[in-house]
Amino acid sequence: MTSAAKPTVKGGSFLLEDRSPAEVFTPEDINEEQRMFAATAEEFLRKEVLPREDGIYAKDYEVHRLLMRMAGDLGLLSIDIPEAYGGLGLSKVSSAVVGEQFALQSSFAGSQSSHVNIGTLPIVFFGTEAQKQKYLPRLATGEWIGAYALTEPQSGSDALAARTKAVLSEDGKHYILNGQKMWITNGGFADIFTVFAKIDGDKFTAFLVERGEGLVSGHEEKKLGLDGSSTTALMLEDCRVPVENVLGEIGRGHKIAFNVLNIGRLKLGARSVGTMKLSLMQSVQYAKERHQFGQAIANFGLIKQKLAEMTMRAYVGESMLYRTLGAIDEALHEVDKDEPQQVLRVLEQFAIECSIIKVWESEALGYVVDEEVQIFGGYGYSKDYPAERAYRDARIARIYEGTSEINRIVIASQLLKRAKTGELALFAAAERIVASGAVDSDTMTLNLANVLFVDELKLLEGAKAMTLTAIRSVEKTYGDKARDEQECFGLLSDMVMEVYAMESALLRTRRLVDERGEEEVPVQIDITKVFVRDAAARIEQRAQTIATETDDAQGAAVIANAVHKDPIKAIAARRRIADAIINAGKYNL
Repeated sequence: MTSAAKPTVKGGSFLLEDRSPAEVFTPEDINEEQRMFAATAEEFLRKEVLPREDGIYAKDYEVHRLLMRMAGDLGLLSIDIPEAYGGLGLSKVSSAVVGEQFALQSSFAGSQSSHVNIGTLPIVFFGTEAQKQKYLPRLATGEWIGAYALTEPQSGSDALAARTKAVLSEDGKHYILNGQKMWITNGGFADIFTVFAKIDGDKFTAFLVERGEGLVSGHEEKKLGLDGSSTTALMLEDCRVPVENVLGEIGRGHKIAFNVLNIGRLKLGARSVGTMKLSLMQSVQYAKERHQFGQAIANFGLIKQKLAEMTMRAYVGESMLYRTLGAIDEALHEVDKDEPQQVLRVLEQFAIECSIIKVWESEALGYVVDEEVQIFGGYGYSKDYPAERAYRDARIARIYEGTSEINRIVIASQLLKRAKTGELALFAAAERIVASGAVDSDTMTLNLANVLFVDELKLLEGAKAMTLTAIRSVEKTYGDKARDEQECFGLLSDMVMEVYAMESALLRTRRLVDERGEEEVPVQIDITKVFVRDAAARIEQRAQTIATETDDAQGAAVIANAVHKDPIKAIAARRRIADAIINAGKYNL
């Protein structure tokens, strides 16, 4: 990482502040130790996991447990566990580079990811000393497998509507749990579950429940994808849980549920990036081998267009992911990482970015695997080729760890909440923009010394102005009832995500140009120029929709003044991007 001084980054502040390329973490900053750890994970997947795929898809629990123990021996289950409890206590970047590699076997990735994230982190962040000493060393090695039981038949996204009950026993030594949970990853063979239930009918609380009497796993769900991972219902029938196994505070289970999901969203982003790269490689290789009309289909313009779009999403997604992880790791340097509550406060601060990563990466992944099927043509529909499985396995990414819709609500509502409390000066910035009828140069100052990207920086500045103005329009029109206007929240969130994506790609590519020179990174330059223009156009369209819906004439005037037009030959640029990836045979940026 560059040694330049870095200002403190607050979640959501990217709408108000500029960053210099030297201030952000990029994939090029991943150090040698982290790359070696990623290589270890890749070797494990290729040598140990892939040869056992038949057992994985047969849901042979012994195969899953064996592989988890092997992963534990390599340290692949303990990256986020503090050293004091048998873990490695490494950075979030280290965790992500390993997570990318698990894209090689998505079903096993589901098992491993659920174990290390939502299966283990509740104890890391909220466990008592006794709970950590008892469970974390076993989870670190894979001796025990963890799972997370939140969803119920009648409560999915509305987690607080859970009906599972917990009643204190007469002797005061146990809570007796009754209820049913659904869609529990690792449900068929996990040893320890974080289970959410209501004490006295209203105190939403988390419990650590060991497999035993009163806890019964249902049948394995027949799923569209990730069909090698264990997913079951969980029945709790007079399940006695010692009072010392209450996790966190009674009645504060929502703090555990929602904050642990933030980490899950980041980790899912890493696996989505890894899967995009894998799908792109498979698509390129097939397009080079498949011949029609006397030549490889990789030579055809519409195939090149697909490969270019897939490459752009992988590059931009990678840039967003590691920018976010770097900012979180930087913030964690300022706190005591052995104090879970301090770590948790940092993660809460980046809830907006975590939701952005989850939605943007999972939807980009959905696009990439869909185009992979299209490139494979009829063979893409066949189970004998990799595209079909990639397509099925990827679909769940837009549903679990909070649906795309729920996360869009999170992004918009968090921004408005922070604006109202004064934590983010969004309204003041928007008022200055509206008052001047143009971009607020005091709020967003451009460094136009970099002539190469002068137009892209203007597009970014205009995009921020339109987004801030749209936030103002929604707040002024709907006030405290804005959350009920979900369509507007969705549009706002889309604009915010596009701004973050534009800026992340620009910052990364500007760094590359500064450090290597234009002639060394022509593909990255093409990607950035094309993507920024496309994203700016999408933001403009959404801003106009909101201005029209809210009858905001001032907002419409800002849009007219903020829009910057500087077209480029995008078809030629996409061909250059595709040609570079075709020649490399894989994602190599």
